[in-house]
Amino acid sequence: MHSHRSTQKSNVAIVGGESLLGREVRDLLESSGVPATVQLVAAGDTSDTAILSRSEDEPILIQSLQSADLASARAVILAGSPDSSKKAWELIRAASPAPAVIDLTGGLEEEPSARLRAPMVELPGHQATAAIHEVAHPAAIAVSMFLTELRAASPVARSVIEIFEPVSERGQAGIEELQKQTVNLLSFKPLVKDIFDAQVSFNMLSGYGSDAPRSLEDIELRIDRHLASLLALTHAAPMPSLRLIQAPVFHGYSISAWVEFENRPEMEAIAQTLTSSRIIDVRTAEHERPTNVGVAGQGGITVGGIAPDRNHPRAAWFWIVADNFHLTAENALEVAREFLK
Repeated sequence: MHSHRSTQKSNVAIVGGESLLGREVRDLLESSGVPATVQLVAAGDTSDTAILSRSEDEPILIQSLQSADLASARAVILAGSPDSSKKAWELIRAASPAPAVIDLTGGLEEEPSARLRAPMVELPGHQATAAIHEVAHPAAIAVSMFLTELRAASPVARSVIEIFEPVSERGQAGIEELQKQTVNLLSFKPLVKDIFDAQVSFNMLSGYGSDAPRSLEDIELRIDRHLASLLALTHAAPMPSLRLIQAPVFHGYSISAWVEFENRPEMEAIAQTLTSSRIIDVRTAEHERPTNVGVAGQGGITVGGIAPDRNHPRAAWFWIVADNFHLTAENALEVAREFLK
């Protein structure tokens, strides 16, 4: 893929092309075979075009938001920040015809024309006509995929889900803060607390400090809303009780799930049912249990640690992991395919 325009291929603009999530979307587009040229657009307030890196001896260029021709794209993928998504929307909302907008940041979630999307969960034949396609939070997608596929084994009565959030969900700034905190702790220096306003290094957080730009409770509520909407589409299971915890890890979700079934489940049958589904990998007792590090760069979700609850005959425990960026990018790509045929 190249950043120049082509008359033979559709154009996709990625706002936030320099972000971690933007790079994941770009890489997935390049390897997917989707017929599109890619225009990379900076999420920041830069006014210049800069060389990011080189690919196959050709420079990869990124344009400023002010100079980019977003209106001419078939699809605009918003992968920067909520603020940059709002700025991009203001630039293209009046275009005719307007490009399809695929928001991965949550910045346009409250717009009346936004519709929640998660193609990896949606039923076959699902159609969504909207100006803005809001890709669901990756943790909500992961949990919804798991509960939807679990339904084939045995109806679910109720569940409790604990989600361990990686710092990369706060972008490059979150990664750098964890890294700096770790170095400073080992050097007995003051901690940087711009993103979490708390010690996240070597620590588990049920909430951020009061001066954090965004609260963990708000993120938990967003996951809760998205999960409720996705489960309503599939009628797979009752809405679970959910808790979000900030973990001191760089990438990847880890999710602990306690599930009570309507009938006493057979662990082997559950594993077989999950294996035959869209879940990318199921680790049974003879396999190494999955980790968030082990699934880096992989699609879908991986399930392992399947064990009966010793104190409840109709309940079982599960351990679920997923690459947060890859899962989001996969769903964004599936939405984009609808406009690039």
